[in-house]
Amino acid sequence: MSGGGRLLPRLAAGRRKAAAVARITIRQQLAYRADFALRCSFLLLILFVFVQLWTAAYEGDREAVIGGFTIKQIVWYLVFTEALTMAGSPLAAKVEEEVKNGDIAVRLLRPMSYVGYHYSSYLAEAAVRFVLHLAVGSLIAWPSVGAPDFGFGWLGLFSLSFGAITVAFLLNAAIALCAFWVEETSGLQFVLQKLQFTIGGMLLPVDLMPEWLQRVCAWLPFQASLYLPAKAAVHPDGSSLLASAAIQAAWIAALGALVAYQYRRGARKLHVNGG
Repeated sequence: MSGGGRLLPRLAAGRRKAAAVARITIRQQLAYRADFALRCSFLLLILFVFVQLWTAAYEGDREAVIGGFTIKQIVWYLVFTEALTMAGSPLAAKVEEEVKNGDIAVRLLRPMSYVGYHYSSYLAEAAVRFVLHLAVGSLIAWPSVGAPDFGFGWLGLFSLSFGAITVAFLLNAAIALCAFWVEETSGLQFVLQKLQFTIGGMLLPVDLMPEWLQRVCAWLPFQASLYLPAKAAVHPDGSSLLASAAIQAAWIAALGALVAYQYRRGARKLHVNGG
């Protein structure tokens, strides 16, 4: 059989394995109702506080514009970034635990890429959480500032959300795979989380930051996972959407290469505790 003939069955098998992992992950997410209720309550509390803060900043004037954003755009922007942020699962903690308790030995022997397995699980979990968190966030934003009538912006949000979640996964995977060397990665994960909160544009659109900081953010991957899809939603623009997609694609390629390199090196050096 030719190389191309062997490649197609392998790709089909890989897709079936990824789909199976995704289905299992989705069922698990839908089963943990208490965890879902707790997350939604936390999201509602955060958004309620943000709505009050920004209402005070705009002095209740819905027509006022600050940094190119009305209060309606700001509030919905925060709904989108919070939904994306809370969509991700604690990947670093999972990999760290697998290394510590020896489960990593089983994972590496399974007929599926280790990184691919976690990506399929992460993507399925994030998709469920993202949609649910959008619905929950609407319970605060809609009564407070009105319906999200962004038109073409919805296409921008959802078309960039896949890339945003993929970039977020790769950033977390780069931290998580450090467990192959140092085991304890919580400190690195804490730093990554805070970078996403600040210069990633979760708490504040990059447009409202000082100009020098905007230039720095433009050269970092964090904006691709939060700021770009949320900005595309509230400020829809076709040319900006294409540019944002290109930025995401570039970071996915760069971070994907980094993660692949880490995995190859780490798998060779890995010493499993108790495994």
